[in-house]
Amino acid sequence: MTTTAAAAVEQAHRREWAFVLAATVRLVRDFDLAEECVQDAYATALTAWASDGVPARPGAWLTTVARRRGLDLLRREGTFRRALPELVVDEPADDTADLALAALDDAMIPDDRLRLISTCCHPALAPQAQIALTLRLVCGVTTAEVARAFLVSESTMAARITRAKKKIAVAGIPYRVPSVRELPQRLDAICAVIHLLFTTGHTAPAGDRLVRADLVERALQLARMMRALVPDDPSVTGLLALILLTDARRAARVDAAGELRTLEYQDRARWDRAAITEGIALVKQALPHVDRYTVQAAIAAVHDEAPSWAETDWAEIIGLYRLLLRVWPSPVARLNYAIAVGLGGDPERALALLGPLGAEPALATYGYLDAARAAFLAEVGRVDEAVAAYEAALLLTDNTVERTHLRGKLAALIT
Repeated sequence: MTTTAAAAVEQAHRREWAFVLAATVRLVRDFDLAEECVQDAYATALTAWASDGVPARPGAWLTTVARRRGLDLLRREGTFRRALPELVVDEPADDTADLALAALDDAMIPDDRLRLISTCCHPALAPQAQIALTLRLVCGVTTAEVARAFLVSESTMAARITRAKKKIAVAGIPYRVPSVRELPQRLDAICAVIHLLFTTGHTAPAGDRLVRADLVERALQLARMMRALVPDDPSVTGLLALILLTDARRAARVDAAGELRTLEYQDRARWDRAAITEGIALVKQALPHVDRYTVQAAIAAVHDEAPSWAETDWAEIIGLYRLLLRVWPSPVARLNYAIAVGLGGDPERALALLGPLGAEPALATYGYLDAARAAFLAEVGRVDEAVAAYEAALLLTDNTVERTHLRGKLAALIT
């Protein structure tokens, strides 16, 4: 029973963390206190569920325990005044647009997560702090995983998150859904949060699973929620399209033996055609507006529409990456552009483009750069260099499925 309880607690952490924390924050009005109470609730569940059985509604059970713990601590320590100014602020809607937003039913805003994400994405916080705090609080992603997603050290990320929490408390940032007038200020940060959440789940930074389906599905749900709130915003539309078109390939990314299947070798019959159809329609709605999410979605659409790897329109993909570099000139975009050039038939040019990226601090711990170099070095016959690059990539890769794939590539060169 202990094993069953532990598995149930782990599953509840993946699925229910945001629900439990958001509800607890709403009561105790203090992020650190709420996190402490939620962690205590999960610890209590390990023992209680082992002896009494797993409850029918684990999220509700955890929320009740966390909230009771919060009230006990507030009463015992006399911290009601410390928790002020209140995070929960009830403000009357003062125009038609706000009334319409308030009227959205529970199907669109099913819980407190949007309140939580809106608080974490308040413009008073620095953009990277907004994203990091939301990943930590809304998604329950560990500080180490958030640090890996940002390509910084764990201690640096822990300090950022702590500072962001303190700023929320000091500034009295309200715990509520922003009004229609305020929402545009938050869209860039919210979109960045959802996208990084998706990428963290799409390829898990560590562990024995390639995909963290809970994070992917949470990102998709949040993207749909934002689309319902701001249906005319092209960036939100492009982001939802990008998630749909990329995640449509999920079932084909790992084979029956649990081994990674790159795009070239995936069974395209296993791709989610309904998601692809929806995603392509959204891309068409977002265009001709150009932003990073819409352009990336267009790239994903070209891949998804190709009947086979051999029939991929690399010229269009390379052209779209050039456009992406104009609107989002990041090291990761440059890396992906170089890879597209190589896959499009010019590995020597790809290696020339990849070379300068080795000096980019943001890619210093990014294993995909060395993996890309290794693949193109092997293709042009520079085997010894390819072996070294694969070994370097392995040192920077913590996901078991990806490590197994890289070891296979390395072994094929050595034997």
